[in-house]
Amino acid sequence: MKKIGIVQLGKNGVTENFIETLKTYFKNHNSVRISVLKSGTRDREEFRKIAEEIPKKLGENFTSRTIGFTIIVRKWRKSMR
Repeated sequence: MKKIGIVQLGKNGVTENFIETLKTYFKNHNSVRISVLKSGTRDREEFRKIAEEIPKKLGENFTSRTIGFTIIVRKWRKSMR
């Protein structure tokens, strides 16, 4: 059974603290579901930029998928370190 963590993204957007929180979630979960709140954005173009930015900041071992205003980020293989 796969574990899925759930995080909300609000008006502060993608901050360093948010990225650190995601990294902590990935220590115990295979994927994380990020719900973008109305205070975060409801603009599709800005939402798309956020969805592309998150895996880039996490590193090369992550990929994302969007469903509505939800971003699902998945760790697809173990780090080579």
